[in-house]
Amino acid sequence: MAVVSELIRSETDGTISFGDYTLPQKSKLDNVKHAGDLYKVKTFREITKLERNGMFVYESVPGTTVLHLKVSENEMEFQVEGAEDAQITLELEPETEYDIKVNGVDAGQMKTNLGGKLSLSVELDTDSCVPVKVTKL
Repeated sequence: MAVVSELIRSETDGTISFGDYTLPQKSKLDNVKHAGDLYKVKTFREITKLERNGMFVYESVPGTTVLHLKVSENEMEFQVEGAEDAQITLELEPETEYDIKVNGVDAGQMKTNLGGKLSLSVELDTDSCVPVKVTKL
């Protein structure tokens, strides 16, 4: 179990980690600076949400812990952990095709909607982190 007790933190490799799915009540942290951007996180056992510069980035239901989130122009990559299976929504480019890999297995291709949202399900348990990689085609 690798929850982020400080709710969000910058990692030495330039990525960020956030979320604590063990919290019984909603906690949030706002205006956290990382790589020139401002982040806001809300997290507890029912939901985890991340915003960058006021824009939606990540949401999971129920709550999760995300480790080493890395976002580039063509890719989003992270490890996710939680107490139970989660529905994850990501903000990407609108109406764009992406290749999804979950735990190293090809989960197929998906197209974002007009708002750029992409939703996927991940099987989780507290004993392991599941790597997720979303690559623009």
